Amino acid sequence: MTGITHPKIVVTGRIPDAGLELLRSIEGSDVWAWMDDAVIPTDLRDEQLADADAAVTLLTDRVDDDFLAAAPQLRVVANVAVGYNNIDVAACTARDVLVTNTPGVLTDATADLAMGLILMSTRRLGEGERLIRSDTAWQWGMFMMLGTGLQGRTLGIVGMGAIGEALATRARAFGMKIVYHNRRNVGVEIERRLDARRVDFDELLATSDIVSLNCPYSEATHHLIDAAALAAMKSTAFLVNTARGPIVDEAALVDALIDDAIAGAALDVFENEPTVHPGLLGLDNVVLVPHLGSATVETRAAMATTAAANVAEVVAGRTPHNPVSG
Repeated sequence: MTGITHPKIVVTGRIPDAGLELLRSIEGSDVWAWMDDAVIPTDLRDEQLADADAAVTLLTDRVDDDFLAAAPQLRVVANVAVGYNNIDVAACTARDVLVTNTPGVLTDATADLAMGLILMSTRRLGEGERLIRSDTAWQWGMFMMLGTGLQGRTLGIVGMGAIGEALATRARAFGMKIVYHNRRNVGVEIERRLDARRVDFDELLATSDIVSLNCPYSEATHHLIDAAALAAMKSTAFLVNTARGPIVDEAALVDALIDDAIAGAALDVFENEPTVHPGLLGLDNVVLVPHLGSATVETRAAMATTAAANVAEVVAGRTPHNPVSG
């Protein structure tokens, strides 16, 4: 791999300063960055991509044929996310454009949020806060807003990667039992430490008190949680999604929640993000938060610097630390 002498680097969205500083420290670099939280206008983006060697992108960017056509000399797309379903990796590969992501650095933050959502849904915390903020009169009572305890309950993790494993570690501290569904066994040592058992998808749905989605999004996982999957869950079970929105059929989820087919749900991601299915908005048995999985100061800075470091490796003619294969 040959290096790039005077690389132009386009940053398509606002990222933490630590990432920009690292990009600007690359010898000979010309860094152009969109410094607004709003999505960059397409015409301005394409104008800047015309002579770009590297693009640092966010999950709100669709890196497709149109994006790539505007960037004829592009060498690398560094996505500031662990997921890359916003990128047509095959199209990039066909143009000899490397794709990188930021795995590892957001594991703990996302697992923390997933655990928080489990507590919010099972203990009805969002519902309780809405009651207080509505200034509705209330009185403590033995049967007011009774929730569900976690001790002895079964957490079913769909996708036992780094985030799934970190979530399982947290859940064990709450006294939960762990089952998981994965393409492969995670290994005897991890299973022993977490007292975790690998099961098939149907068994996970049927036996879990909480189903947590921690798998990547792909054609194979599109609407993995559909009407049939929801019907297979316990009527007392909760669904938590901190992975990607389209893994869940939101229309089917609305029906399941209305019909009490499951007890509740907690979502950090949405099928047509940032739009949320209107049927979810009026339901008390669902917790909704706006894609906060990696939203800590420390994590977002680490994501930005990881993406910048990937660009720096390509510019230097080396293989990046976090390549994505199509």
